[in-house]
Amino acid sequence: MKTMHTMTQPGTTTGATTKTQNWEAVNRVVFPLSDQDLVLPLYAIEWTRPHLTDDVFDVRLDMEKLPFDAMNNKAARKLLNESLEHHADTVGNNLFTVDARHAMTVHAGKHVSLCTFFNAFPASYWKRWTNVSAVRFSAKVQGKGEIILYKSSGRGLFSALDTISIDTVSGDAMGGDAITDDTSPADTATKEKHGHGAPGDAGFESIEVVLPMTGLIDGGYFWFDAKAANDSAFRIEDAQWSVPNGEKSVAPTTLSIAITTFNRAQYCLRQLRTIAHETALIKRLDTIYCTDQGTDLVRDQPGFAQTAKELGSRLTYLRQSNMGGSAGFSRGMYETLKAGTSSYTLLLDDDAISEPEAILRALQFADYTKHPTIVGGGMLNLDNRTVLYTQGERYIPTAVWMKPSQGLHYNHDFARFPLRDSPELHRRADTDCNAWWMCLVPTAIMREIGLAMPFFIKFDDIDYALRAAEHGYPSVSLPGVAVWHQAWHDKNPTRTWEEYFLQRNRWICALLHSPKPDAHFAYEMLYTDVNVGLRLVYSALTLQHMGLRDILRGPQYILDSMPGKMAEVQQARRGFADTTLVADLDELPAPAREFTMRVTPATPKAVRNSGLKAIARGLLSRGDGTKDERPEVAIPADQAIWKSFVGVNSALVTSPDGNTAAWCRRDSKLFRKQIREGLRISRALMKRWERLSEEYRASDICSVEAWGKVFKEQGIDE
Repeated sequence: MKTMHTMTQPGTTTGATTKTQNWEAVNRVVFPLSDQDLVLPLYAIEWTRPHLTDDVFDVRLDMEKLPFDAMNNKAARKLLNESLEHHADTVGNNLFTVDARHAMTVHAGKHVSLCTFFNAFPASYWKRWTNVSAVRFSAKVQGKGEIILYKSSGRGLFSALDTISIDTVSGDAMGGDAITDDTSPADTATKEKHGHGAPGDAGFESIEVVLPMTGLIDGGYFWFDAKAANDSAFRIEDAQWSVPNGEKSVAPTTLSIAITTFNRAQYCLRQLRTIAHETALIKRLDTIYCTDQGTDLVRDQPGFAQTAKELGSRLTYLRQSNMGGSAGFSRGMYETLKAGTSSYTLLLDDDAISEPEAILRALQFADYTKHPTIVGGGMLNLDNRTVLYTQGERYIPTAVWMKPSQGLHYNHDFARFPLRDSPELHRRADTDCNAWWMCLVPTAIMREIGLAMPFFIKFDDIDYALRAAEHGYPSVSLPGVAVWHQAWHDKNPTRTWEEYFLQRNRWICALLHSPKPDAHFAYEMLYTDVNVGLRLVYSALTLQHMGLRDILRGPQYILDSMPGKMAEVQQARRGFADTTLVADLDELPAPAREFTMRVTPATPKAVRNSGLKAIARGLLSRGDGTKDERPEVAIPADQAIWKSFVGVNSALVTSPDGNTAAWCRRDSKLFRKQIREGLRISRALMKRWERLSEEYRASDICSVEAWGKVFKEQGIDE
């Protein structure tokens, strides 16, 4: 039995063209086989009525403040109740069962939505960056129920495109009438329901629906919901979104994967195992360049030999001295270019947990882009697995820093705010850069613009994306593509050696992409100094100034000093109170009092004024905690902001990872001396800015040839 109708653009042909079209699956609907209690809301959720606020329908409401001062008790309770309803649990144990990687069963009488991070199809991104004209949804279904296809707009509003009724229990499969797409009265959907499946698929029906890429300029997704009849379970297998193969912009491609690791051997081995067990990915993989820069080697881990055997020639294990992530990733990029077989290099963090389907999605999306494009993925929180830290960022040239794209926010929890109920996430978010926790780089771009800057760590990914954009190559952070990575809440570069590389590389990046200085640069340098100084982290001031002085030495120094710079930075930190760490608090005198954050909520202007007063007080202070016999107060890591140190001469401060603490002591004379030094160096940098910018931009320290010399000098070039 087969029925068909067609959804097309006005004036286009249908029928035979649709039936003879070759399709390539680019988004396979997947489900987790492990950690389901932690990650399932990213894959499938319970269907509920839409939760949309009034501002989705009328953007002018965003201009109005909530009248909290006029809100009575009844109105406040109503607001809270709506909030609690919105935050209801989205996944229940009795809704559905994950049967396999590509199969689920919806329990009788239940209704499930696939409008989720990993299983909604990001149609607007395909519309913007590729020439794809239509998308086909297909699946095999069994039992009695309905498949309802949806489409959203950039406003986050959505409508049903088609409802397909299935009944394989009685042997009758009937499709409901298509609901016309609102983009054109002439639009209809191509829908096919085939009879019982191939041998081995007893009792299954195959369904296909072709959807046009219309109404998607500002944003929008396609997805499906599945509803089981009250008297029957409903099984869905091999659901996928496909695009016309003939609209691909390149010939068949393969990729290499570059993983660099430093003493995270178990994490890295887990990455290798995950990739080795993904059959569809292996078919497109040339090799994994695993660059081991540590002393706890991946190859020495139990199970490595078996994983290496499974990967065979698809694993190239490399050893080199520790030159940071930029050198490790550059090694993988360098080897990919030298081999000359891959169209892309995927840069992948060693300590991330991958969703292998995401790697395939990035690869296939890149195959269809109009021009060579860097395709990145988002970062999901490894400790809170449904929380998306970010999906791409914008670079702020005057601040030399990043912010979330499209006015979004960091740390979106899909368990509390599903994609279906987050209209702001349905708008396409364009990006300037994507971090290298997961990033696919075409070899065509690498050949033209070179490899990473020799930054050791920090800002190499940001610079690379900006450099590519200057050559006409965009970066796209594709929804549905992400890895789980350790979040930043237990890291703070200002309290580690990383601060040197962060600030040095930040300002080199500014020189590379801002040929003329901005007055705001001087403010940012002073703010960075004051920010750490008010928190009594004087070692960070030393490292920041060390970095700026090294910038003034020129690009060749940056390249030449890379192998030994880490040891030099570690040496420069020694001797400061904030770097003298203890793991046992009994090694230090007990603090005089417990910490209490005494903060009265204030307006942003009042907070700024308070900060300015704290700066003036810090610079004029005669306070000295260097001779204190005990800390005045113990400050926990999450409260170690400037406000907590006002009027405090010494404090026991916990490290962000919770493993150690430091007795930080105020040294007002040292602080003033360091601020003067910072002003002197920043003036020198601003004065020489244009000449230095030209010098850094003209250098070839990130070229393939320059990196080849580095690897050869390290004795690791075969």
